[in-house]
Amino acid sequence: MKIILKNNDLNEALSNVTNLRFVPTMGGLHRGHISLIQKSQKRADKTLVSLFINPKQFNSKKDYKLYPRNTQKDLSILKRLKVDFVYLPNKKSIYNFKRIKKIKLNKKDKILCAKFRKGHFEGVLDVMDRFTNLIKPREIFMGEKDFQQLFLVKNYIERKYKSKIILCKTVRNKNKLALSSRNILLKKKEITNAEKLSKDLFLFKKKLIKKKEILKLIKVKKEELKKTYNIYIEYFELRNINSLKKTNRLKNSKLFIAYYINGVRLIDNF
Repeated sequence: MKIILKNNDLNEALSNVTNLRFVPTMGGLHRGHISLIQKSQKRADKTLVSLFINPKQFNSKKDYKLYPRNTQKDLSILKRLKVDFVYLPNKKSIYNFKRIKKIKLNKKDKILCAKFRKGHFEGVLDVMDRFTNLIKPREIFMGEKDFQQLFLVKNYIERKYKSKIILCKTVRNKNKLALSSRNILLKKKEITNAEKLSKDLFLFKKKLIKKKEILKLIKVKKEELKKTYNIYIEYFELRNINSLKKTNRLKNSKLFIAYYINGVRLIDNF
């Protein structure tokens, strides 16, 4: 496993690599990340994993400071997985030039997380653009849990580069909770609460198949979730997976939710 800190070393290490796959992460590695890496390794001669907590995508300094960090543990996991390259840049290495034209979201894209996290996806697209330009991977592996991120990055990167975004299914624990680096910030009781909510929403989605007035039922369910689990919900919506437009049809759609448990923000889709 080769650990790369600087862009010059990155260019040198990758100069003769043609079949490269890339797994971008912010560290705090868990089984979800491991599944992305293993999927990459099955399809590639070489796999590169980045560990970089991108300050530009945090719209709260407190959230940035609280984000889980354990580089030594992450490197130990990556070594065990026999990853070829680990890119561990600092902020200067990534943001080594100022954009002439700022990245801006279209009005239609300012929905779901983009509505509540001002500047978040602009920061994600900025860093993914810089990474792709530096690394030039054939494929980039991203998880389905952050579905809006996946949607926006895919549209942006595939229009600009030859790199392809590979969608990977959400990895969950035995109680249906989506794995997330932020889960470590939750107490045991809060984890249990989040697990119950996930199971509840899987069951709710199944029941919707036989129902009419779906949007009305979703509205009622939102209020029920707030009371049952004592959570603050930013959004709970049914949207088409190909356009992310609101819909009242279950075909090609997902239920999207963002909620807070004791100040920790979790997102998921069902």
